[in-house]
Amino acid sequence: MTPSGTTLFLVLLFTFFCSTPHGLAGPVALEPPLPLPLNEPQPTRIIVRVVSHGSMVLGREVGGARVTITDVASGEILATGIQQGEAGDQNQIMRTPRMMDEPQYSTRASASFTSTLTLSRPTLVDIAAEGPLAYPAAAQRASQRVWLIPGQDMTNDGIVLALHGYIVQIEHPTPSAPLIARDDVILRASVRTLSGSLVRPHGDWDSRKIRIFGEVLIGNRVHERLQMFYSGRNAEFEAPFFVPLPKDAPDGITLRVIAADPAGGNFGIGQEIFPVLNERLRPNRH
Repeated sequence: MTPSGTTLFLVLLFTFFCSTPHGLAGPVALEPPLPLPLNEPQPTRIIVRVVSHGSMVLGREVGGARVTITDVASGEILATGIQQGEAGDQNQIMRTPRMMDEPQYSTRASASFTSTLTLSRPTLVDIAAEGPLAYPAAAQRASQRVWLIPGQDMTNDGIVLALHGYIVQIEHPTPSAPLIARDDVILRASVRTLSGSLVRPHGDWDSRKIRIFGEVLIGNRVHERLQMFYSGRNAEFEAPFFVPLPKDAPDGITLRVIAADPAGGNFGIGQEIFPVLNERLRPNRH
């Protein structure tokens, strides 16, 4: 392009920008927000999400979580209820990169607790959550103290409360069923996050990064510690052990399974008590 052609091009480009209503590079006028009344109560929408630390949202699969919002100054409970819904989109929550201020749980449908409070002044509240409600032995609790401002809704993810731990359940032997002395028994337990996600090798919740072991207790003392291995199905881990004699365990034994992830900050325990019989009962012969 010749120098004169370049000059003509720049003149035309400048004319185009000047003739555009706002100028493509110019600021777009934003309408100012409507002024709020000075002293009248304002409806204020609050969103709370209870999630499993490093995992998904506590949804209906695990019974959800109970959320309570309490006025710090007066002790009055402003709202309470059960979080229900879906655990969320695993790909969005666990694998999609995002900026620090981008929503993580609300980009797709996921469980939440929503309440609209009528506030006339800034209010300091404690927001507490407890769950999963379907697994009381694994239930954890978390709370956060925040200011609520009249007319200022909480949007996107809202207040996120993370519960730490695992759901650990002994699947075999059958809980409370008697064990026979000297029997070789398989201890089998399932391990899931508090949102119900399966813990297994090579998954988003990789069991290779978690220490999962069993313990045989007589009274309050650990009689034997068992290294448990993935069974190849669902989220179950297993290890064999020998049942002690009744004279050594007159009150039976306790089987305990521990899942520990110190790096991730998650720990879970499942345990059951089993009576011990001296010998296997023989069937009657007629």
